[in-house]
Amino acid sequence: MKKVIIVLFIALAWSCNTPDSETDPLPNIPKDPDNEVLRIPVVVHVMHNGEEYGVGPNLSNERIIRQIEILNEDFRRREGTRGFNDHPEGADAHIEFVLASTDPQGNPTSGIVRRQFELDELPSNIPNLEFERYAFFSYWGSSDYINIWTAPYPNDYTNIILGQATGPDTDLPGDKLFQKPLTGGAEGIVINWAHFGESDIEGGRNLGRTLTHEMGHYLGLLHTWGARDCEANDYCEDTPAVNEPVTSSEPYIGCDGEEVMIGNYMNYTSDEVMNIFTKDQVSRMRYVLRNSPRRVSLLNSEGL
Repeated sequence: MKKVIIVLFIALAWSCNTPDSETDPLPNIPKDPDNEVLRIPVVVHVMHNGEEYGVGPNLSNERIIRQIEILNEDFRRREGTRGFNDHPEGADAHIEFVLASTDPQGNPTSGIVRRQFELDELPSNIPNLEFERYAFFSYWGSSDYINIWTAPYPNDYTNIILGQATGPDTDLPGDKLFQKPLTGGAEGIVINWAHFGESDIEGGRNLGRTLTHEMGHYLGLLHTWGARDCEANDYCEDTPAVNEPVTSSEPYIGCDGEEVMIGNYMNYTSDEVMNIFTKDQVSRMRYVLRNSPRRVSLLNSEGL
């Protein structure tokens, strides 16, 4: 299994950092006429290696539920939580995520599915992509649900592989930077089980912000450095321009003499530092939810 993971990790690193062939103009995204709360159903597929419930990758329901709470605290900029900030450019996305209450067959569900991952059971025709491999064992239609898989990586990959997400189809600039699903293929978010929810692991990625970051990608946000271009990086004017990955938890100066927004969820900083989506980032996500052909149907899902 390790050889498969290494190949996928290399491919992911390449796809996330491939620049556009040319610089796109900054977008003119219309603001929403209101702050309607957009509620989206998610399903968490717990992939495990046969461990008992609550042990290792076979995460407990409590930890999963807490992770969804953290996701909503961050997207709603909720006061009294780590997701709150008083930055003048910070914004409440008015987007909420709910564990699905109805499955694709119309039956009641907790929104949590458990499946044992058996590499030997994968047919040879399954593409060598994590989304496709996990979807073989458990997948709900992406037009009605956001699929989230917790991946049963070995402990050696803690703090090395965090997560990845498929991006939307959109007419916004930077679209070519997203990792897209295969035509008609599976899409969703894969999170290393060790970084899902709150835990006591070392390394700074133990507060559930990996899912917040990957959900940002799923809804149309780029890394703050985008294609590593100071002029048009993430196509959000209120995120200070940077042209390289932001990993530092200490303030420093980026492009044009501006201090880097180290707390932005779309950086690679530690979970403890992350706590802001900006107004332009929120506008971009809400635009994608209302206009992207592979996202707009989520707003009318029967999964809720």
